[in-house]
Amino acid sequence: MDNVSVVRFFILSGLNETNDYRVTLLTFTLLYYCMILFLNTSIIMIIILDQNLHEPMYILLCSFCMNSLYGTTCFYPKFLLDLLSSSQQISYEWCLLQAFVIYSFPCYELSILAVMAYDRYLAICRPLHYQSVMTKSKVSQLICFSWFTPFCILCINILLTSRLRLCGVNIDRLFCVNWAIVKLACYESDTFSNNITAYFTMMIYSSHGLFVVWTYMHLIRTCVRSKDDRVKFMQTCVPHLVSLVTFLVVVLFDLMHIRFGSKDLPQSLQNFIAIEFLLIPPVMNPLVYGFKLTKIRNKILDWVFLEEN
Repeated sequence: MDNVSVVRFFILSGLNETNDYRVTLLTFTLLYYCMILFLNTSIIMIIILDQNLHEPMYILLCSFCMNSLYGTTCFYPKFLLDLLSSSQQISYEWCLLQAFVIYSFPCYELSILAVMAYDRYLAICRPLHYQSVMTKSKVSQLICFSWFTPFCILCINILLTSRLRLCGVNIDRLFCVNWAIVKLACYESDTFSNNITAYFTMMIYSSHGLFVVWTYMHLIRTCVRSKDDRVKFMQTCVPHLVSLVTFLVVVLFDLMHIRFGSKDLPQSLQNFIAIEFLLIPPVMNPLVYGFKLTKIRNKILDWVFLEEN
């Protein structure tokens, strides 16, 4: 086939300016990744082991934390290896896989946030129908939807990218992303399908974001009328709202930098902007939910006191 790429590896050049402090960066990155693993795994295990937490809201939270492990595990181990190596190469196949995971991670995140918003809407605005609607079967279907739909859409994106003839191997990032590979295409006309699919994907997940915003506007309007609803909102919706706002800010910041950012910025600052969505939400989300959700907080305190005794 004429349009099959002959490129067999890529060079990730985002680390070029870190030679003087790689050991320090390696140490802090390893500790930070261990913290991500510990926090998210703890929340997942608490929910799995406690029968009282086998409710829709907590099951969705478990899926949320699993996605954090999914996204970060595709970045941090490779990044740690790159810090130990003098050459930051990645094979063509692994680069496409990393691009898929890095691309799908925020899409899964937004899909799960949309389902969590729907769950809170039913719990607060339609409490009499909540138990009949949010059955175990319905929750399973919603979780499958939040994972399977992005998987199919993003597989198409990556398959289209894999068909491109590439005329370069240098990716000016710490990790592979789909748009960076597409930019290496020899002929701009070949990327038409990629651009259309990317815009289609953005439209789908923009609609997810609008749905969440509409849901929370309705929730806030409903909670203003009732003291009990306000208490329920503060206990169960605030962590979700904090996660949503944080996620949207870091992702939009990265997208704005990709679209309008200056290449004159220091490489270290560009790197930080690029990995914000892999740095902040995976740690902040389990902390916020762990401290704010009463049942999970009490379970953590029980474990702490049990260890002390």
